[in-house]
Formats: sequence, C-alpha cells, structure tokens
Amino acid sequence: MDFKNLKIKELQALFASDDVSEELVDFCKNDSRQGVQRLWKQYSKKQEEYQRVQALYKYEYEAQNEGFQLIAGVDEAGRGPLAGPVVTAAVILPIGTFINKLNDSKKVTPQNREILFDEIFEKAIAVHCSIVDAEVIDRVNIYQATMNGMYESILALDPPPQKVLIDAVKLDQLKIPSLSIIKGDAKSASIAAASIIAKVTRDRLMLQYDKQYPEYGFAKHKGYGTAEHIAAIRKYGPCPIHRKSFEPITSIISSN
Repeated sequence: MDFKNLKIKELQALFASDDVSEELVDFCKNDSRQGVQRLWKQYSKKQEEYQRVQALYKYEYEAQNEGFQLIAGVDEAGRGPLAGPVVTAAVILPIGTFINKLNDSKKVTPQNREILFDEIFEKAIAVHCSIVDAEVIDRVNIYQATMNGMYESILALDPPPQKVLIDAVKLDQLKIPSLSIIKGDAKSASIAAASIIAKVTRDRLMLQYDKQYPEYGFAKHKGYGTAEHIAAIRKYGPCPIHRKSFEPITSIISSN
C-alpha cells in the first residue's frame, strides 16, 4: 500500500486495526508530519507495554509447556499492619491475556489499581478473595493466618487450578502442583493480578473501618505502624480490629 497519499486520520484507522504491518510502522517512523510521529510513538509505547506484560507470563507459559492450562496466581495484602485483616487472593487468567499496566500492586497507583481490579475480574477465568480478621491473626499468628487464607482462596476457585504460582510462601499441604516465587508479584502476571485484587479489597475494607473508628486514621495509613497511628493507639487504646499480638500494641496493653 502507498501510505504517502493517506491522511493522518486514515493512518490512524490503520493503526486501530488488528493487523498493523511493518511497512506502516516504518513509514510513520520516518514521516516528518507531527501528527504521524505522534501516531508512531503511541503505537510504539503500546507495543512496549504489550511486550512487558507478555514477559510477565514467563512462568505461566512454562507451566503450559508442562501440560497445564489453568494456572492460578496467589498473593496477599496486609501481613505487616498493626490493624485490619490479611487478605489473600487467587486468580486464574487466560494465558497471555493483555491487561494494560498490570504489575505488582506496590508499583501501581491507587487510581490504576482500581481500574485493574475491574479489568482483572472482567477477563479472569476465576477469582477468589479471602479475608482473615485480626482475631484469627492473634490466635494462630500472621504467617499461619496468611497460609490459611491462601489455601482457602485456591480451593474456592471454580474451575479449580491445575497449577499454582505463589508469591514467596510455600504451601506444603497443597495437593495441586505449585511453585513458590520470590517477589513473584513482579515476575508473574497471575500473581500480579492476585496482588491487585488483594490490595484493593483490603484498602476498601480499611476505608470502611476508618468510618467506624475515625480516631485512628485508617484511611490514611491502612493500619500500618506509622508514628501517627501508634500515637493514636497510645491515646485511645486498641480497637477491635487491632492485632493485639503485634508490637507495640502488646506492650501498650500490658502497660495500662
């Protein structure tokens, strides 16, 4: 096709199609018109993002080569805070599905996490989220509470996964093939998706708790041990969602 006689809107329509030729890309790259240059840069940026997300499916593609099709990613949010639940999530994505800006939840802005949350639910084969409250955390310890939540999230998936990719934690009692990946939320698309679901779910819960217990500032720090939060605990004492087995809460309680 001779692109030289095409207007910018016509070139834009070609880029919007599912079949963008190398000839079109090369032509626009070398065209001096600002509008055409903008089209080329937008396309290049989109392709870079597509390749970045595809690279996140490394472990999923490896599992697929082993004969597995339904691969779940599992992650948690809220192991470290002094208050609120630990939330776990398990997600099965169609392998290779493009989700723009998918990443470890810590690397995504709160606004984009909300967008990703909806897109993951829309595109996923299965999603399940489990909430383990402070009372259980105090009773069994945070590590066991996290594992319990992960087991629950995995076993509740429908359809059930054939293999599970887990962020850091090893689930030895799991009867499904699994792989624990250190910093997996930055290396696996499925785990990244689970990290988004867990983080957004927990943040929304902490906003609700902020309305119930406004003196602690949960909307701001989400239960983490900031100086402001600890000062509020010392002033008002712990509330029902505080983890009484966590320091400095244990010491604050014993000193009163």
